[in-house]
Amino acid sequence: MKHPMLILRCTLAFGGLLVLTGCAKDIDARGNQPPSDAISRLAPGEQTRQDVQNLLGTPATTSVFDNETWYYISSQTTQYAFYPTEELERTVYAVEFDKRGILSEVRKLDANSGREIQIASRETVTKGREYSLIEQLIGNLGRFNAGKEKKGPQ
Repeated sequence: MKHPMLILRCTLAFGGLLVLTGCAKDIDARGNQPPSDAISRLAPGEQTRQDVQNLLGTPATTSVFDNETWYYISSQTTQYAFYPTEELERTVYAVEFDKRGILSEVRKLDANSGREIQIASRETVTKGREYSLIEQLIGNLGRFNAGKEKKGPQ
């Protein structure tokens, strides 16, 4: 009689441990976090874009209009069970170049340096009309061209 009870207890204990492992926090690192020694080797006024790329790698993004600023963006996030993802840390290095392509400044930004951007709720109106489900399903009936006779070897 004790043997089946032992199996039941072991099964319940194993099942409980399995459920608890699903609740572990996962920490994800995303982006390109340049090593701190590589950042310290940057010398404004002396290095070119190619030198910076050799040290730090390809930037995550560049400035939109003039391509004079490179951004190296990294973040650490965590998620616990079914709760929303939480950002633990965000680091952005803004590497600026002058018009000649020489490194002029390196700035370190964090999550507090950013700002919230409001998404516009407007919609762009498009020409045309909305089709019903039936119109979409049978809309192509009768639109097929009668093909010419096939030419070539018979």
